[in-house]
Amino acid sequence: MSTEERPGRRTRADVQRNRAALLEAAQRQFLKFGVGTSLEAVAKEAGVGPGTLYRHFPNREALLAAVLQTRSAELEAQRAEIAQLDDAFERLRRWLRAMEEYFSAFSGLPEPLMAAARALEPDNPLTVPCEQIIATTDEYVRAAQLSGQVRGAVTGRDLFFLAVSVAWTVGAAAADEESVGRLRALMENGYREQNPRE
Repeated sequence: MSTEERPGRRTRADVQRNRAALLEAAQRQFLKFGVGTSLEAVAKEAGVGPGTLYRHFPNREALLAAVLQTRSAELEAQRAEIAQLDDAFERLRRWLRAMEEYFSAFSGLPEPLMAAARALEPDNPLTVPCEQIIATTDEYVRAAQLSGQVRGAVTGRDLFFLAVSVAWTVGAAAADEESVGRLRALMENGYREQNPRE
């Protein structure tokens, strides 16, 4: 029994150490087996009991949201690079690719993200990160619309779902790289303004 599992014997250091161990174990399990991996296997690899895992992360979505938070620095770094580009449409294209990579981090990740974004349930821990990414995408969309490069009816939410769909296609090995490239081109033709202002 770990220190954290004995009532009255928990210390702040123990709690933080167990949380960090769970996040590291979850990331390894998700990379190896996908987001549907056994939570008991995560706890075992972290060296804690299932009760400790559930005290930190009451459900799979909470654990997944916490793991994604640890990986968000990569997405923010890409966003900083994208911000240096002059062309609004190219910034949007690059952001969509960055989202695709982020959504492809683990096998099976697109499904819970799609569910969270579709329902926008306040109790789902994945809802907040999805809303934040959609809001960022909206910023890129509006900038490209102001430059006359993206159709006026398109929203960041629309393109969030497109990026998740591409990530699902890649993760499911449902298409080779050439097919994915054609899929991206088809989607781009759908949201690009066909008669951009000069």
